[in-house]
Amino acid sequence: MTDPVNVSEPYSSFASVREFILLGFSCEWKIQILLFSLFTTTYTLTVTGNGAIVCAIWCEGRLHSPMYMFLGNFSFLEIWYVSSTVPNMLANFLSEKKTISFTGCFIQFYFFFSLGTSECLLLAIMAFDRYLAICRPLHYPNIMTRYLSTKLVIICWVCGFLLFLIPIAFISQMPFCGPNIIDHVVCDPGPLFALACASAPTIQQLCYSLSSLVIFGNFLFILGSYTLVLLAVLHMPSTLGRHKAFSTCGSHLAVVSLFYGSLMIMYVSPGLGHSAGIQKVATLFYAMVTPLFNPLIYSLRNKEIKAALRKVLGRCYMTQDVLCDCSRSV
Repeated sequence: MTDPVNVSEPYSSFASVREFILLGFSCEWKIQILLFSLFTTTYTLTVTGNGAIVCAIWCEGRLHSPMYMFLGNFSFLEIWYVSSTVPNMLANFLSEKKTISFTGCFIQFYFFFSLGTSECLLLAIMAFDRYLAICRPLHYPNIMTRYLSTKLVIICWVCGFLLFLIPIAFISQMPFCGPNIIDHVVCDPGPLFALACASAPTIQQLCYSLSSLVIFGNFLFILGSYTLVLLAVLHMPSTLGRHKAFSTCGSHLAVVSLFYGSLMIMYVSPGLGHSAGIQKVATLFYAMVTPLFNPLIYSLRNKEIKAALRKVLGRCYMTQDVLCDCSRSV
């Protein structure tokens, strides 16, 4: 029996791999503990920072506009994005076996790529929103309605979770008969293709073509949107207006540069033969570092977000004081 998607040799007699070993960072135990502490702190700060942004936008009625709805969804996506890989990384630091089941590996692979794709699409929508707000300010309220913004967010989520479903299903059907050691921190297509017992160039090409389409397509759309925004801003008569527009666009572009730069290194140029160390560092960069800095770069510089966060924190402190008073009286 041969694979229907261009697998080059039969594999019916091969023993099937039931689990993989994610090597992660193979180093001394003391360094493993140090990295565990560092990654735990980073993960906690990432979830807390993005969670605070989501709560602030949810609780503050003035922020229920398309721009902040996109921002809230982006922060919500970031929480799930880091949660798809980091908890398993942390568990591997304390584990001697460092194993992940076959099913668990492909579930991680699916959610990591699906959430990443949704982020790419949402960043493009956010750039389009800024284009309309700056280049078409009079028409913006009529175009970017709550209905349209909600529809765009749903499209980002649905497309993100559907786009890589078939390629990942095909990869999971490839023959894996050993070895089962993945020299990476996550289940990634490159190492998985290298472990397959039979080559499947069609599946491989499909996977990298989709990655290139998602990354380059959205990046070029964002670049085009901000080129038009830049031209519009340069023609603004008000210095204050130019400064405000540049501040908003600069924050978004910083996030885009961090996120897309590392993605392009990993998934658009697979033929360059990156070393395992470079792959791990690049993956950590877009899987952990950018979600950590996104609230600082894009959200916490915003005065309205800061004011909303102060309100939320004030309510939390008031609730805590009330509960403490009740406990004392009891």
